[in-house]
Amino acid sequence: MADGGARPAGWWVKWLKEGLLLLGMLAVSVAIAFLLFQFRDIFSISLQSYEWLAYLVVFIVSLISSFTIFVPTPGAAIMLAAAIIWNPILVGCASGTGDAIGEMTAYWVGYAGERIVIDEKLPAYQKAVGWMQRYGVWAVFGVALVPIVPFDLMGLAAGALKIRWWKFILAAWCGKVPRAIILCSIGHQLPVLLNGWRF
Repeated sequence: MADGGARPAGWWVKWLKEGLLLLGMLAVSVAIAFLLFQFRDIFSISLQSYEWLAYLVVFIVSLISSFTIFVPTPGAAIMLAAAIIWNPILVGCASGTGDAIGEMTAYWVGYAGERIVIDEKLPAYQKAVGWMQRYGVWAVFGVALVPIVPFDLMGLAAGALKIRWWKFILAAWCGKVPRAIILCSIGHQLPVLLNGWRF
């Protein structure tokens, strides 16, 4: 008799891939921060004098990263690298805001017709639609804060269900900004966690 509670075959491969992706993102973030500090030391410049530019770059990179649908982009790595050097709260606000605005791409694609990019029978998409029908924009907020499914699916579902665009973007912003601030605050401590590395 099959065990109804058994995990699906290959579940560990999925978690291994997620773990490797996380480690790779952290490695890229630390490498970017390291290169920035090397640049500072070689040219004797103050990185703090470029703080405003860093927030703008983080916003733009996060915006562009969210424009893509189901395509991996380096937005999170750039955000964490910036958080190591500059104010993690402001970096998180810039990243979360750009990320939320960029998610409108998936929303409008869903609004126009989600069949263009996704199979309606995809289980994760059906789950997103079910959450949207049951919880409305609270589902958008929840997945933006804790991305248990790809957020692009929530954007597609919200658009397909004709949720008002301003409600979608507000819920996305309310979830993505706190999440980004938490991640940036953790990233800000990376130099301390990595063998007492001091910049």
